[in-house]
Amino acid sequence: MSSLKEICSGLPLDPLPPNQGRDPNVPHAPIRTPNLTAEEERLALRNALRYFPPSHHATLASEFAQELRQYGHIYMYRFCPTLRMRAYPIDQYPCRTRQAAAMMLMIMNNLDPAVAQFPQELVTYGGNGQVFSNWAQFRLVMHYLSEMTEEQTLVMYSGHPMGLFPSLPSSPRAIITNGMVIPNYSSRDQYEKMFAMGVSMYGQMTAGSYCYIGPQGIVHGTMLTVLNAGRRYLGSGDLRGRVFVTSGLGGMSGAQAKAAVIAGCVGVIAEVDEAPLRKRHEQGWLMEVTSSLDQCIKCIREAKSAKTPLSLGYHGNVVDLWERILLEFERTGELLVDLGSDQTSLHNPYNGGYYPVQLSFQQANQLMSTDPDRFRNVVQESLRRQIKAINKLADAGMHFWDYGNAFLLEAQRAGAEVQKVGGGATEFRYPSYVQHIMGDIFSMGFGPFRWVCTSGNARDLAVTDNIAATVLEEMSANVPDRVKQQYNDNIRWIREAGKHKMVVGSQARILYSDQKGRVSIALAINQAVADGNVSAPVVISRDHHDVSGTDSPFRETSNVYDGSVFCADMAVQNFVGDAFRGATWVALHNGGGVGWGEVINGGFGLVLDGSEEAAKRARLMLNWDVSNGVARRCWSGNSNAYETIQRTMEENRQLLVTMPFPVQDEHVLDRALQG
Repeated sequence: MSSLKEICSGLPLDPLPPNQGRDPNVPHAPIRTPNLTAEEERLALRNALRYFPPSHHATLASEFAQELRQYGHIYMYRFCPTLRMRAYPIDQYPCRTRQAAAMMLMIMNNLDPAVAQFPQELVTYGGNGQVFSNWAQFRLVMHYLSEMTEEQTLVMYSGHPMGLFPSLPSSPRAIITNGMVIPNYSSRDQYEKMFAMGVSMYGQMTAGSYCYIGPQGIVHGTMLTVLNAGRRYLGSGDLRGRVFVTSGLGGMSGAQAKAAVIAGCVGVIAEVDEAPLRKRHEQGWLMEVTSSLDQCIKCIREAKSAKTPLSLGYHGNVVDLWERILLEFERTGELLVDLGSDQTSLHNPYNGGYYPVQLSFQQANQLMSTDPDRFRNVVQESLRRQIKAINKLADAGMHFWDYGNAFLLEAQRAGAEVQKVGGGATEFRYPSYVQHIMGDIFSMGFGPFRWVCTSGNARDLAVTDNIAATVLEEMSANVPDRVKQQYNDNIRWIREAGKHKMVVGSQARILYSDQKGRVSIALAINQAVADGNVSAPVVISRDHHDVSGTDSPFRETSNVYDGSVFCADMAVQNFVGDAFRGATWVALHNGGGVGWGEVINGGFGLVLDGSEEAAKRARLMLNWDVSNGVARRCWSGNSNAYETIQRTMEENRQLLVTMPFPVQDEHVLDRALQG
């Protein structure tokens, strides 16, 4: 059994560790089909061997070539540690600075089998959200972090540690970029080749920035989405007896079951892969599981009638579920579902992100690797069937929204009837949840703020929960009525968070909060660390899925209507601005929840160690991190953002934002253009 000290000692070369291959006891990523030429295969192998001295090339070359041809990528399974991957308490990591130890903790949490979707392939969630490209990179990064001083910065190029470079104590300790390719080459096919050759990587949102906290990371946002969908579509936040049907229980989508119950409704989630379904049931996130459509319909009727919150996992294809619900409506006139969505990984539709209804799970996995073109056609046919059933149920009164997972985008590409007559480039027959539900919340500065207690002590998490709740309760008395409801939702969430047993992996919490709330909570937690009320440093971060971290025309910025929806200045400015305002590490990715080439997003991590310096960094960086996005949304014409940034400028005289003048008389435009 290896140890943290051994993991941090660099690549084990003398002797090489035995090659154990793939562990049959954990789920594995689908086989990739990069379609490399013979010369590209040779280059991929040459690139992988760069990590090792020539004396080992003869041994490693043959097994790396076998991995490439068998799995479509060189993962270097030989170098996968035998030590249990998890977030060990921060004091156990060998290091010269606690900032580096905090990063090591976050990395190992991302690769914890309880957290990661495919731990041996270094995939945290989303089917292809990598922490690193191979295990040599993991070991080198852990070594560099253990050696790092506060006058060095680790530079990360798409999973590859370029090295430690001299910097200032005030500089970030790590700068991470993933998938930064020239725009004209940012296609899926190009990505598969670049990843196979080991030169680029898809970091998803929080996988490649080491900030994923398990499915809890999206539970709060999912709960708020379902709650606010009820308010918007059903006219009530009381969802007892209301039915929400969706799909996906793997990585982030695993949050849907827990969120549905917290929101008070009946959540029915289809999942084709038994492994994540069983995992969510064992973790207590799913209350019931069935593979019978008859039993599924029976449970829906009973829970709907009794108005009992329920999370029901259907082990089967969601297309079958939608078609059965439609059949029940056509037979009886009873519409069993009120709200519908989809959270399969459709940013990655042809490599395990979506399983077509015509094939079993095993058949689909085989076909996607043996005949990718036929598999693509089968997926598109399945999407057309799924949309056909959804459309008929929506015509009957069911309310459906796109969850920003590229579902409607891929359905449109498949030829399904999802077009919106007269709609813009980012509009479909059904709105995205940002356009109708969460966009205005982002524009008010609310978003998925997070923290991780590096002690690993549940008591510390409970203390920070109470700190956050107290801060928000004190602040809620002095906010506008429109903002107060969001405060009340978030106070309710944080007061009840501990009861719902959401911790998977690190002792972490998520809490949607606005700018003032984030700053105040961070400062209060930092003070608690200084006072000893929290026993070790706390790492704060956020999902990139936020007010200013992401430029994503089909999700986070889909409610930007001034023509800048395909521009990415905001995310890049966010990354750069966080870096020089005090973040411990920053990350910039091509890709995210809607796929490679569809989005640019930036994230950060900041260590609160109880020092005055940490408080200064938190105050400066968090204010910018939110105001950047609110200012951009204000300039695009969003009224909520306009009011929010106005109020922020009144509270901080150093902030001076360019404000838009709206065109009040549309006839001015008409006359000018007719002129």
